[in-house]
Amino acid sequence: MRSLGAILIACLALTCHAAGDTAWMLQAQTDGPLQTTHPNARHYGAPWIWVGVKSQTLRLLDGWGLTQKEYTVSTAKNGVGETTGSYQTPRGWHTVCDKIGDGAAENTIIFRRQVTPWKYTPELHAQYPNKDWILTRILWLCGQEARRNQGGNVDSYDRAIYIHGAGDHVPWGQPSSLGCVRMKNHDVIELFDAAPNGIDVWIDENS
Repeated sequence: MRSLGAILIACLALTCHAAGDTAWMLQAQTDGPLQTTHPNARHYGAPWIWVGVKSQTLRLLDGWGLTQKEYTVSTAKNGVGETTGSYQTPRGWHTVCDKIGDGAAENTIIFRRQVTPWKYTPELHAQYPNKDWILTRILWLCGQEARRNQGGNVDSYDRAIYIHGAGDHVPWGQPSSLGCVRMKNHDVIELFDAAPNGIDVWIDENS
């Protein structure tokens, strides 16, 4: 009888502890609004980057799928597409496979993937208004989906599709690039520092 009583007391204690945990979780949820989570569909539990073409946004999400940062960007003026020479932004899953420009000052011009001593200025842009300025940082994208954005004439890496900094002349929130994802210079520095090589990037034309 003593053993049975001890078991009943232990079970009651566990039930109370579980109830306390549940009450704590419910209280935590009511302390503030719940955030919608978007876990990484490619590698569950890993942080990732979500580029929305429709919304012209880029979001950095953590391993839980919670948005850590959201930025206004500019994707391709010609819309979405994967073919070489189309000057369109490719869709689907990518990886950041190279990062260029670590430590460079804002508005540093990167030419042929080399950091130069030159700086972008509005005056310089006025002299070369059609120049596609690549500034400050590059996150170079590799496609993850064979025959969609990887290999042949649809290879994002061979097309030199970047997330990169761009000048103040860019109409942020509107498509204007030649295929890349343009970001404000201070934003791309922040993303560059937070996003490691190998992070997944999903370019979504419908979000």
